[in-house]
Amino acid sequence: MINVIGIRFRTAGKVYYFDPKDIEMKKGDHVIVETARGVEYGTVVMPPTPMEEKEVTQPLKPVIRKATAEDAEKEKKNREKEKEAFKICKEKIAKHGLEMKLIDAEYTFDNNKVLFYFTADGRVDFRELVKDLASIFRTRIELRQIGVRDETKILGGIGFCGRPLCCHTYLSDFAPVSIKMAKEQNLSLNPTKISGICGRLMCCLKNEEETYEELNRKLPNPGDSVTTDDGFKGEVASVNVLRQLVKVVIDEGDEKEIKEYKVSQLKFKSRHRRDKNRDKAEEAELRALEQLEKKDGRSKLDDD
Repeated sequence: MINVIGIRFRTAGKVYYFDPKDIEMKKGDHVIVETARGVEYGTVVMPPTPMEEKEVTQPLKPVIRKATAEDAEKEKKNREKEKEAFKICKEKIAKHGLEMKLIDAEYTFDNNKVLFYFTADGRVDFRELVKDLASIFRTRIELRQIGVRDETKILGGIGFCGRPLCCHTYLSDFAPVSIKMAKEQNLSLNPTKISGICGRLMCCLKNEEETYEELNRKLPNPGDSVTTDDGFKGEVASVNVLRQLVKVVIDEGDEKEIKEYKVSQLKFKSRHRRDKNRDKAEEAELRALEQLEKKDGRSKLDDD
């Protein structure tokens, strides 16, 4: 076991691990560390915690020091400089006529590099733009193309649920999300209704996927034939996944009646043994929906 500390940087949602040494730190403290990009100002999101060595990438770089009031002031000035850098870069992009959308500008803490984040439909030849910017800022310039999910992660916003976006507040990495997850949770399969403000499928579809998969395995499908514990045979009209209840259409002579049963009161063919033709039809339906989603620019995969 080794002691590690989790640090997050302004434009990187991912948590990076460092060696705290003997420095006493708590969540919310600011620290100065050295990264591949140079000296950085970060925020502690996980206080010193014992972890297995195999769980972290070795070797761990040590925390240089806790941030001082002077460091905080320098970071504040960097944020102001970034606003001006963003404005200048945007003007230069227009001057060069480049098809790219500037998202953010970021100075490393030691001012050794200025990073510009942008989105574009394809590859962009920005060599002349970099020369222009280098002559103005007199430091290293890095232009980094990102996807729309990363753009939303950086800019933030409010989701359809009324809460701050998951990707901007706590998500470290983007997990692949598919329409199959929405189907498993009995949600609308209309991509416009299950997509976030980035235009991609909502990351929260992943949150309850395993729970719904486990609960659905215990239930029949709508249209399946079932036998009830009181001796009736019928067809499944609908299911309540969370409550594990099933509505069954039962023939009673010349009339039909809908009755609700607990899944434990029914006998039916389990999902893993169901009709292969139905499985193939559902898979074809999902593939068609996912193709439509991609055509509309709402890919289920990460944008990286």
